[in-house]
Amino acid sequence: MCVSLLPLLVSLSPALLFLPEVTEGHREDYKYGHRAAELHDTKQFCSWKCLLFTLQWPAGFCKSLNNETLCMIPQSVNGWTIHGLWPLRDECNCHCWPMFHSDVQELDAELTEHWPSLLKIKSSFHFWTDEWKKHGSCVACVEGLNSPLKYFQICLKLRRQFDIQKLLEDAGITPSCERTYKVAAVHDVLAPHLGDKHEVQCVTDDKDRQVWFQVKIPLSRNVTVGCGHHGDADGDPAAGSGPRSGSSPGHPCPPEVPLYYLPIDHQKPKLPCG
Repeated sequence: MCVSLLPLLVSLSPALLFLPEVTEGHREDYKYGHRAAELHDTKQFCSWKCLLFTLQWPAGFCKSLNNETLCMIPQSVNGWTIHGLWPLRDECNCHCWPMFHSDVQELDAELTEHWPSLLKIKSSFHFWTDEWKKHGSCVACVEGLNSPLKYFQICLKLRRQFDIQKLLEDAGITPSCERTYKVAAVHDVLAPHLGDKHEVQCVTDDKDRQVWFQVKIPLSRNVTVGCGHHGDADGDPAAGSGPRSGSSPGHPCPPEVPLYYLPIDHQKPKLPCG
């Protein structure tokens, strides 16, 4: 016997039949973090103890790509750029907290300069939304990070705090096609500011050289330098993140092998030295 379910469906509350629409009013709630308690399961998202703040060198990033035509370094980019702020745990990939361009519109100029996409096939906003979905939504249980706006504000503040380009320049470490640097010398310059546990990462280029790619800075849950907890350190939260797809190609620069700190070339980003 067939029984129609239509009367039952009609009698149900519309809230049970449809997901709530995200209105402009709700966007303000998301923007300033009012929805954090509703959208986050503490056990699922907040088990991490440490963060990694990662800065990348555009010339090294371009060397990490297999396809030399993909890379693009905007004219406004002449320094280290943000790769991400990642809790040391698996990616969230949380669709529960949407991000809109209006959430970060007031930061647009700073983000475009300091957190650009370096891929022709991905816009900077697409890069930012990926980072929020994959990583930012994991840290939103922390009061100072509990919205897209706050997350990106903190990242820009950390970028200003860790002005590694100036630290290196003051120590005579500048980009060059010919000159190489010892990893230990780089560590000695950065350690007083980034902590002893920071990691200098390289990629191996097509000439089998170690090319400086990025720096990973461990932070505690309150976003201060250093983290003494080791239980969350399994795996690499960079895998699958950033403006590329697939795993991060970076690896710790071998201490016994000199590294190249290549210059930025906006016209030939993949081949800055010819």
